[in-house]
Amino acid sequence: MHHDPVIARRSLLCLPASNTKAIAKLATLGCDAVIFDLEDAVAPDARPQARENLKQHFAAVPTDPRERMIRINALDTTDGSADLQTALEIAPDVILLPKAEEPEHIQTLVDRLDETGNTKTTLWAMIETPKGVLNAAAIARAGHTPNGRLRGFIVGLNDLRKATKVPYQQDRSVLHPWLMQIVLAARAYGLGVIDAVSNNFRDVEHFAAECAEGRSMGFDGKMLIHPAQIAPANAAFAPTEAEVEEARAIVAAFSTPEAAGQGAINIDGRMVERLHLDDAEKLLAYVDAIQQRNSQ
Repeated sequence: MHHDPVIARRSLLCLPASNTKAIAKLATLGCDAVIFDLEDAVAPDARPQARENLKQHFAAVPTDPRERMIRINALDTTDGSADLQTALEIAPDVILLPKAEEPEHIQTLVDRLDETGNTKTTLWAMIETPKGVLNAAAIARAGHTPNGRLRGFIVGLNDLRKATKVPYQQDRSVLHPWLMQIVLAARAYGLGVIDAVSNNFRDVEHFAAECAEGRSMGFDGKMLIHPAQIAPANAAFAPTEAEVEEARAIVAAFSTPEAAGQGAINIDGRMVERLHLDDAEKLLAYVDAIQQRNSQ
């Protein structure tokens, strides 16, 4: 089992690696992580230059306080193998695999990373096809091994809608069973899980509502396609003041001499168990991670 430091992943901004202007502005943006995209957001004939852009950017900016991911093309494509070669040279924090459908897709990447001796780069997988949703638990289980490297799932609803013929609607209720299935598979094996992009970035109210919905489903954060979405996502996926106060009260109550050895204690007429203490400590560690991120 891996025990990674607590990292805030409320907002993962996806940038086409072909867009050098957007990449140059990154330092001014408050997203928790950035996804440099070589896949859907980049036209096939622009991909060789996009790979070159990434090499230059990582050489010029060797470290960054935020998590940096590179989304490659599928490994069975010409671009995919060139993308992977570039990513292996750059050694980002994360390689993001699109359209993950089988545990073998993850294992192939693990083997390639192991061959290079890179121990730093982890893997995330896009779950965005019918097979991906059906096999999410098997993929999560395979990545859960000590050297598995898989740390999370990102949902891709545009591809999933297309493959299932579910028409686009702002209301995602017909998709809830699949979204919850992906969350369940991720949590069963200790992975992070990020909600899909919201295509209409100009509709701020709808975006805020979708973030709130994603949070109520248990997602850690949201994949974004525009900087205007960063602040609302950061606000929606951060713990509320009431949650933080409650967590502090639980930690304080369990730290008293009377609570020593107690499995459950009474806080203001409510029974609170030690498992709630564990949750409270995790929440406070997450708040620290957000504060650290904000101060960078």
